[in-house]
Amino acid sequence: MPLLGYLSRPPGDGPFPAVVIMHGCDHMRLSVKDLWPKRLVRWGHVVLVVDSFTTRNLKDTCRSHLPERVFDAYGALDFLSKSSFVDIRRVALMGFSAGGTATLDATKIGGNEQLMERKFKAAVAYYPACDVNRGDPSVPTLILIGERDNWSRAERCQKSLSRLRDDAPPVELDVYKGIYHNFDAPEFTAGRRVLGHIEKYDPDAAAKSIRSVYAFLRKYLQ
Repeated sequence: MPLLGYLSRPPGDGPFPAVVIMHGCDHMRLSVKDLWPKRLVRWGHVVLVVDSFTTRNLKDTCRSHLPERVFDAYGALDFLSKSSFVDIRRVALMGFSAGGTATLDATKIGGNEQLMERKFKAAVAYYPACDVNRGDPSVPTLILIGERDNWSRAERCQKSLSRLRDDAPPVELDVYKGIYHNFDAPEFTAGRRVLGHIEKYDPDAAAKSIRSVYAFLRKYLQ
């Protein structure tokens, strides 16, 4: 099934590094569709935000099972490979919440990644559900999570990191003390409770995480 995507790019011919973005179970919120792409384009990246829901007639999968989105990510990578202004050897995958979990699944050793001709160069996951048994990542990975997030628990990410093999690609885990789910998204400034989970923007943690993402992409995509 064809998916919708939102492509933005810096001025000029490139070829530029690129970032594929995966949204969360609440679909396409403003920070994912607008704020992050603008920020990444300013930093010199082409950005493709993948809409996994609209053409599948899904509105919200926070209470139900998500579709297999790993193939959505690689479909986006394949799409970018046809663009002369993208350097296909320098593409990161970035996801938020359920999209962050999909990002980790798409870049794990022994997953569907091994079937793909083209590979991502790096992965960024905001508050994903870490799985101790997921296995090692296939690329350098940055995970950003709130210490008080009871939707995506930081201790599960810490535990999965402690099990990585010595020769695994580097994984950086940033845990923000006293911080909840969706801390980078200004649309949650007032905070809200969803299914017993608090989601709340925190400008300080957001700013720190943005600096981390900037440094990480600079290191692995330049």
